[in-house]
This record gives sequence, C-alpha cells and structure tokens, in this order.
Amino acid sequence: MIHEGRYAAEVEVTILQTDADWSPYLSLEDAYKLDDVRDALRRGDLETASRLSKVYTLTPVSLSDQAHPAP
Repeated sequence: MIHEGRYAAEVEVTILQTDADWSPYLSLEDAYKLDDVRDALRRGDLETASRLSKVYTLTPVSLSDQAHPAP
C-alpha cells in the first residue's frame, strides 16, 4: 500500500525470499513500479496510477460524524 495525499494505492509486488542477508526484498522492477505509482499520485495522474495499481480515495473520519449507540 502506498499513501499519497488523499489517495492510497494497492500495488501488487512479489516479495523475494532467499538465504541472503538482504532477504526478503523486492525486484528492481517492483521497486520502480512503487516509485511510478507514488509519482503518478503526486501529480494527480490517476490514469497511470490505476494502470499499475488499485487506487482508493481516503476520507477522514471524525468522532462527531459517527452515530453514538444507545445504552
């Protein structure tokens, strides 16, 4: 998940597991994909971000917006 401004993006990546000291890690291609989605969201380019991920709009919630249950 990437959060940028009022958007969140769910980016599918593959986690690589090896016996190396750097494990687990992402492929270079997946790391670039994360960067591309973040850059697209920063520019407001939802078309590009949506091609690479599933994009969500974040809506802030405050306690005053919630209904209080009856006792």
